[in-house]
Amino acid sequence: MTLYFLLLSNLALFSQSDFHPESYRVYLGDLKTNTFEKDSTANALIIYKSGNSFVDRQDYDLRTEIKQKIKILNKEGFNKANISIHLYNKGGDRAEKVKKIVATTYNLEDGNVIKTELLEKDIFREKYDENHTLVKFTLPNIKEGSVIAYSYTISSPFMYNYKGWDFQSNIPTLYNEYRTSIPGNWYYNIQLIGGKKLTTNTTEIKKKCLQGPRGGSSDCSNSIYAMKDIPAFIEEDYMTSKKNYLARVEYELKTFNGFDGKVYNYTKTWKTVDNEFKTDKDIGRQLRKPIDLEKLLAPETINEKDLLKKAKTIYRYVQENYTWNGDYKIFEDVSVKDLIKNKSGNVSSINILLHNLLKESKIDVKPVLISTRANGFATKIFPVISDFNYLIVQVTINNEVFYLDATDNYLPFGDIPFRCLNAYGRLMDFKNGSEWVDIKPNRPSNVYYNVELHLGEDDIISGHISSKRTGYHALNFKKSYYQNSDAYIQKLENKFPYLDIFDFEVTSNGITSPGFEESYRINYNYEDTGDHIYLNPFFVKFFNENPFKLEERTYPIDFGYKDIYIYLFKLNFDANKYTIAEHPEEKNIVLPYNSGNVTFSTKVLDNTALTTLRITFKKAMYEPEYYPYLKEFMSEIVNIQMNSLIVLKKK
Repeated sequence: MTLYFLLLSNLALFSQSDFHPESYRVYLGDLKTNTFEKDSTANALIIYKSGNSFVDRQDYDLRTEIKQKIKILNKEGFNKANISIHLYNKGGDRAEKVKKIVATTYNLEDGNVIKTELLEKDIFREKYDENHTLVKFTLPNIKEGSVIAYSYTISSPFMYNYKGWDFQSNIPTLYNEYRTSIPGNWYYNIQLIGGKKLTTNTTEIKKKCLQGPRGGSSDCSNSIYAMKDIPAFIEEDYMTSKKNYLARVEYELKTFNGFDGKVYNYTKTWKTVDNEFKTDKDIGRQLRKPIDLEKLLAPETINEKDLLKKAKTIYRYVQENYTWNGDYKIFEDVSVKDLIKNKSGNVSSINILLHNLLKESKIDVKPVLISTRANGFATKIFPVISDFNYLIVQVTINNEVFYLDATDNYLPFGDIPFRCLNAYGRLMDFKNGSEWVDIKPNRPSNVYYNVELHLGEDDIISGHISSKRTGYHALNFKKSYYQNSDAYIQKLENKFPYLDIFDFEVTSNGITSPGFEESYRINYNYEDTGDHIYLNPFFVKFFNENPFKLEERTYPIDFGYKDIYIYLFKLNFDANKYTIAEHPEEKNIVLPYNSGNVTFSTKVLDNTALTTLRITFKKAMYEPEYYPYLKEFMSEIVNIQMNSLIVLKKK
């Protein structure tokens, strides 16, 4: 058995002596204590949680016994009394089952402990989908200060899918323990994920724990994994899937040795996976299918000699003629033939058509398997094909590499959807073998604003605003404008009630332009305050509030791409009539290791005030150690935009 520990780090520990985390039994201290000092924001608290997984000696099913004891601290924590148990089935008798559900609510009333038991009639089953059933119940008589305790046993015939275990949740946990007993017939790769350190990690061998047919037997590896004082996992902006960071242990079956001596390999090498993938009935077969270019492409495209121009034309053809139906379905229902017929299909069908058209056009193209941001990282330790849920293509022309996805017709050539920016993917090269490749944007994503105003003799402020967004900053603005331009302009006018906007125009070139450029004229309706005019130069704010609010963040800050924000403001005024009485102070803020910076200044030259704000993020992803610096960084940016004033005084 192999145990991999990933991303281990020390964290500040929680402790609360009044609770009793050492036992599933409910103590008086558990009921009397109604606060958790180490996390005043917690609505509930897991005092004790345990799991015990083992193979039943009679039917060889995997049994998992689960127990939890939870303190309800306030009304917002009442939802922790709603329990859902997910059960998997493959049809027929091949299904997980739940047994021995016991649940009790404990309340302290007038010094007496009141127990309320869950009744059998209050346990419900519902079909979630074709392969999953939910067993649901709600513990009764929930109040602020209640302690709930519940236990149940899951019986599973799917030994290849050994029960993984979560140590962390969205509320704090005082103690969480997982005991496993794995017969030597089953050999698993085991991963500890999430960056938390085990406080208990022991393994011992128990001889002949499982008896097989005809006198065969197996030794068992009995392990105990435990964590104490685990903080709540709180989701925040700029992160990928929480699956990447929640503290948990996962199992992947590598080999099964039958009592008859046969060996079954489940986790394979990438070389084996490459061969199987190449002959796969869905993706593999579709990638090998020849395609008649003359039936789909114009003669001028087929005869184009410039490979880059040719690739761009083919890419645009697929974007404009085939619609993504919203399904990923990377390994099923993949059909280029059906896509061509129906003009609509899933991700794999669309991008395999793109792949085949490029390949038939003698352009160097290969498929790339990826896991989207919401799906979590694909493990690199061993091949787990089920980790992938998306397919894009890599094109190489004149030694320049492009990643393409034709599911979004607003994307320019060389960009892929934001959902695909998840660090890396697996390039499936059937000649030289597959390999990991980094997935990074090939162009910057920037925001640029230029505001030029004039304060006239009639005390009217008017002028012009132009803006340019590139890359991912441009994408949503393009979609919003080109899908409904009237609504876009109306939203812009509503955003600035103190501005009169007119002569609006978009100056960029169409929906696949790398950028989105707009300009409009304005009149500024400022408040009349006598001899002074108070003007905040930031009509447009890049950040209205600080997105970082946690005391501590233990997972990376993942923007997805590097970017720069630039804001230029120019005010012309009559120097004979006005003078600048006050303007903001200069600021220069730098993140550690020069990984980002803010420069802000206002200069007054004769009859002109010039304000410049430049914000640079030099990394697409910042490690958790940067969090306190980024939090302060963002706070300063918001403060600059909200509280900067240029004060003009009449002479």
